[in-house]
Amino acid sequence: LLQLLPTSSIVWDEFLIDLITHLPNSGGKTIISVAIDRLNKFAHFIALPMGFTAIYIASIFRSEIYRLHGVSRIIISDSDRLFMSYFWNELFRLLCTTLAFNSSYHPQTNGQSEVLNRCLETYLRYFVSDEPRLWLKFLPLAEFWYNTSYHNSIGMTPFEALYGRTAPTLPGYCLGDTKIA
Repeated sequence: LLQLLPTSSIVWDEFLIDLITHLPNSGGKTIISVAIDRLNKFAHFIALPMGFTAIYIASIFRSEIYRLHGVSRIIISDSDRLFMSYFWNELFRLLCTTLAFNSSYHPQTNGQSEVLNRCLETYLRYFVSDEPRLWLKFLPLAEFWYNTSYHNSIGMTPFEALYGRTAPTLPGYCLGDTKIA
């Protein structure tokens, strides 16, 4: 049997990546790539067009993940053909990063992303039930919602785990605080 991989004690040293596919077309996007830090559970949701290439997704990850968190030592993915492509292998070799594949017969090695995917799909379905093609509009809000939700496994929100403080929110309305000029 495959064993769960031990978790690093360094933030964004290891992350999971998975795809949510077959979504209604929203602004030319039909796929959500989910990237989750294994240590603090912080996640990024990235909308992708159908038919994207390895070069395209590598540039997206460079601008959306690496620019914020640096180069990760390990990226865990299912054995999707895109992530097994020559381009990814070469990119990870150049970055000194290991790409670890979980077995399709043992999805629990990437179970964290599977649970998040179900939660994200439910969240988006709730907000766009009448207009499913509007999911792209709500994706940034979904990312904030996820990262500011309490996780039993870490005893806090992913935002708190990453930044060491609670997430700022809009202040509530306080009667008498607003002056009209």
